[in-house]
Amino acid sequence: MTDLFRQTYGPTALVTGASSGIGLAFAEELARRGLDLILTARRADRLKALADRLTAAHGVAVSVIGADLQEPDAPARILQRTGHADIGVLLSNAGFNIKGGFELQDPVRMAGMLTVNCHAPMQLAHGLLPHLKRRGKGGIVFTASVEGLIGCPYSAAYSATKALVVALGEALWGELQGTGVDVLTLCPGATDTEATAGMKGLANLQSPNDVARLALDNLREGPTFVPHEHYRAMFQAIRAQPRREALAAMAESMKRMAR
Repeated sequence: MTDLFRQTYGPTALVTGASSGIGLAFAEELARRGLDLILTARRADRLKALADRLTAAHGVAVSVIGADLQEPDAPARILQRTGHADIGVLLSNAGFNIKGGFELQDPVRMAGMLTVNCHAPMQLAHGLLPHLKRRGKGGIVFTASVEGLIGCPYSAAYSATKALVVALGEALWGELQGTGVDVLTLCPGATDTEATAGMKGLANLQSPNDVARLALDNLREGPTFVPHEHYRAMFQAIRAQPRREALAAMAESMKRMAR
């Protein structure tokens, strides 16, 4: 299985948001599977330490690119710096969230979230797709969220950004049928990362290592994948309800949790 994975998605993987959380877990899991890595994130010092550790542990080549994806030209710079590499899989993972009442949020921070969560994956996929199609094999993983499957009250802006990622991934999955390029939109529920640290009332937390491993194991099973059984069943039930009832119930639940 590992050899087949490396033959299909190797020799090199590009991972965004690799300094922590699910991105870091992707880097570790891909290194275990024998792929060379290009890792990007804002915190280049963390990436360098991770690169040294993965090279020592698995004998893979790891290069790092410090990049802040809130800068609109960051994806173009990443693509330019990686143009020499035979990238077989893109893990478009970088992102952040904003919670709370929509009108209370900082508009500048919302704009930055839109750039990181939506603009970056769209531009990176656009830049890499010609190469992947010429190869006739490879893949793209977009990290979205279960909150992209339906508009989530008190998470409006974040939910909207992840809805774009879900739509982008589903559309590309359809377009790329027959090309050998797989597309998976990963929709985790609550995951034990820096983003959830300190949040109250979270249950069914999943480890980022499990999320990354399950995503890679199911890369050919697109278009979307919810890696936790609890959240898979939960959002199937929510989306099966009349939309007005589902949204009202979700809003009331969030109000109760905030009290």
